[in-house]
Order: sequence, then structure tokens, then C-alpha cells
Amino acid sequence: MKKMQQQRGVTIWLTGLSGSGKTTICENVEKYLRIEGYKVEVIDGDVARQNLTKGLGFSKNDRDENIRRIGFVAHLLTRNDVIVLVSVISPYRAIREEVRHLIGDFIEVYVNAPLLVCEQRDVKGLYQKARDGEIKNFTGIDAPYESPLFPEVECITDQESVTESVTKVLNKLEELDYFRVSSLPGNEKAWG
Repeated sequence: MKKMQQQRGVTIWLTGLSGSGKTTICENVEKYLRIEGYKVEVIDGDVARQNLTKGLGFSKNDRDENIRRIGFVAHLLTRNDVIVLVSVISPYRAIREEVRHLIGDFIEVYVNAPLLVCEQRDVKGLYQKARDGEIKNFTGIDAPYESPLFPEVECITDQESVTESVTKVLNKLEELDYFRVSSLPGNEKAWG
């Protein structure tokens, strides 16, 4: 096992539609950073809703509160020199900007895939349920998603491999001096 690296805290905020590839990129970046000896924590939107933000619905106010709570936890971890990977739809620009200002050391990663591709990847069948009216306020169907205007990283997951997307994130971490690359991942993996 590698010795713990000296590191600065940073939050890497992966935003995008359900099925865009946020979790896949997050898991691969986490795995790589852990192998390299970095302290990493992951905050996944689905897990946060089961624990940290249980009881919140999907109105705009509840969605904003969900992101505020996740952002506060990410802020605490970041200021304690942890690399925090947040994988959450976070559909509204204004609340993402609010969290960016709270945290400070913040890298926004726009995980970009067309709605049709996200629907094709949807193993839980959530998009179909939303289209059938079984789920209300579903982002991308009957609730808006506001794409980032100036993300630090954009991963276009219908045009690049998982490795290419992960490498973009790691390169940005290195460029901003949060991480030192010894070697980048090389295993090509197809999107699910």
C-alpha cells in the first residue's frame, strides 16, 4: 500500500442528467486517487437522499436544500484536506454557484450526454416512469436541468471513453495543483 500523499482539499462536483455517467466517472476517479494514496470521500446523490437529506422531496426548494446540505458536508471535508467527489444531478446553476462560493476549492465537472443516450442507459427505468407519469418533477423530462456555463471540465460521455473522461478530471486536478500524476489510467472501459 502506498504512503498517504500530501494533499490539499478540493471538491470535485460532478453534475449532469441521470444516466449521464457521473457515478461511473466518480467511481473511477476515486479508485485511481485511492491507489495513489490520496484521502478521498464520495458523496453520491442517491446515498445522500437515503441518509443525509431523507425526507426532502423534489420541489425546487427541496432540491436546493438537498444540494446545500451536500455542499456543507463537502465543505467540511474539503477544509480538512480531503478530496471530495460529489456525484449529484444538482439541476440548478444558482445553487451550484452558492455551493462553489461556500467551498472555495471547487471543480465543476459537467457530465454531458444527450437525453436520449441517458434514457438508453437507464437501468432503473426512471425515465420511462417519468414519461408514463409515475414519477413527477423528473429532471430532463418535466423538471429543468440548467447546464453549467463555464465548468472547469466537460466530459462528453456519448463521444469519449470512460478513461478519456477520467483522465480529463485527473488532468484538471494536476493542473490546479491538487494532485500529482504518476501515471494515468489506461484500461479502456465502455459506458454502460
